[in-house]
Order: sequence, then C-alpha cells, then structure tokens
Amino acid sequence: MTSEIKRRFTDTEMQTARETDLPELLTHLGYQVKRIGRYYTTAEMDSLRIKDRRTWFRYSQGIGGDAITFLQQFCDKTFPEAVEYLLTFQGKARDAPVKTKPVTKQDKPSEQFALPPRNADDRRVFAYLRKRGIAAQVIRQFMNSGSLYEDAVHHNCVFVGRDHTGQARYAGLRGTYDRDGKGFRGDVSGSDKNIGFAIPCDPVSDQVRVFEAPIDLMSYYTLHRSCCNAVALCGLYDGALRTYLRNNPQIKRIVLCLDMDTPGQETAEQLRKKYAELGYEISQEKPRSGKDWNEYLQKRKALERGR
Repeated sequence: MTSEIKRRFTDTEMQTARETDLPELLTHLGYQVKRIGRYYTTAEMDSLRIKDRRTWFRYSQGIGGDAITFLQQFCDKTFPEAVEYLLTFQGKARDAPVKTKPVTKQDKPSEQFALPPRNADDRRVFAYLRKRGIAAQVIRQFMNSGSLYEDAVHHNCVFVGRDHTGQARYAGLRGTYDRDGKGFRGDVSGSDKNIGFAIPCDPVSDQVRVFEAPIDLMSYYTLHRSCCNAVALCGLYDGALRTYLRNNPQIKRIVLCLDMDTPGQETAEQLRKKYAELGYEISQEKPRSGKDWNEYLQKRKALERGR
C-alpha cells in the first residue's frame, strides 16, 4: 500500500510533468535539437516534430504525445518513473531520499562510426533495387563509386555519405526484404546526419536537387540521366543540404524534390522560406503521381510493361 501511495501524483504535479519544455528536455538528454520554421526536430530522429514546445509526433512510426510518453517510448521508463524524472528535471522533485542521477543519453559515450563489413558480392542489393525499378547502370555507377554496397551480415543496402575529403561519415541501411511493404531502415551508429548521400558535385552547374531518401535520388536519376548535382538528406533534417552548400559555394539554385506526403511538403515549405531568405533561388519538382519518386518510377515502369 505504501508503494502504491508513493506512486500517486497530484493534478498539479501531472500538469507540471506534461508541460515540460520538450526542446530543453531533449537537449538535456543529449539530442541535437534543431528548429525548422515553427517546429523543432532532432538530428537523430529527423521525422520527429515538436509543436508548441509541449507535444511531439514521430511520423516514421505514427506515434506521439507529451514529455511523459516521450520518456516512456525512448528512454524505457515506466509512467511513474517518467513523471518523477520530469518533476526532478524541473526542480520540483517530491520529498524523498536522495536518488542517484538518472542515466541520460549524455552519460553514454558516443559511438564510433564504422561502415558495416562488405559482402563478397552485391547480388541481393542489386536485385532489390532492380525490383524497385532503378536502372542497372545507375546501380552500378553508385556501387563503382563506393557509395552503395551490400553488408555481409544482414545483406542490407548500405548507402554511404562522404565528406568533402572522401571520408565516409554516414551510412544509411535499407533492408532488401520488404515484409508487407515495410522493410527495415535505419542509420549506422555514429553516423553524421550533416553528411548526405550524394552524386559527386559537378562544379560547372550552379543547381542541386534535394531528395529525402537515396532510393528516391536513384529513381530520379533513372528517369533523368542528365541530372548532375543531387543530395539525399536521408530524412527531413537539412544538415546534409547545409554541408553540401558550404562545400560547393557555386550552387545558387535549389530544387526541392521531397515526398508528397504531409511531412515532406511541410518541410519543403519550411526549406523554401529558409533558403530563399539566404539568397538561393528555390523551386520544387514533384512526381506526376505517387507519394515519392520511387513510387512514380515503379508506376511508370508498370505502365510501360502494360503497353
């Protein structure tokens, strides 16, 4: 009974916990918090959107809530543990014996980035991307450049992002087996989200196209072989675009080719305003059908087969 009573919270305590400032909390937990227009997001979870500093929603998983549910979802805390943590964070801890400092993401050593070991061949990745409609010569081009390969353990697609010196700093993973259309995807631990998956920049061109995912970039390249400069953000966080522009100051025009869903179009509008204010010429290119460039490519291939 004593334990049950200690776990009860007053209405004021619950309101205090629920109204925790999320950008401040996430910064405290070690996340790289970024502001995009009216919203906040993080470099680690670029599909996360924080609205009014009190509520969050993660589009990639279709979940959301307040500070309490965030700690439950991403910090493995029970409901009472989450509330107590938030009260302590806001300096309103209950009278209780001195507790040890909660372990946060900041307390953990940062993981060193390392590319996954390469498989002896790239057959599964090649077959998977061909199934997605991407041209064989496009796949080979990225494989030959070292930007794409098959990992030895799980046979995932590995999309490699390199900095201006050619050093691999980012790697995105995409499963080669889609169960009910939802294949595995994620980033290699320690990846730098300020580095994207890109076509080596042609210094003669002053334009770059911006995509969400490497597969969309490759799909567009399959449709338009004349495309010379392109970068995939590997999400919706624009750190990779900022790095690309900094390393290629001749770029003056940005073409946004983001997904046609709500998160993609909201981000496109935010980036349009942001980079227009910085002096760039901004335009948008949309697929004629489908929610993204790969879906459009597959529909177009199916139509051609039908003919």
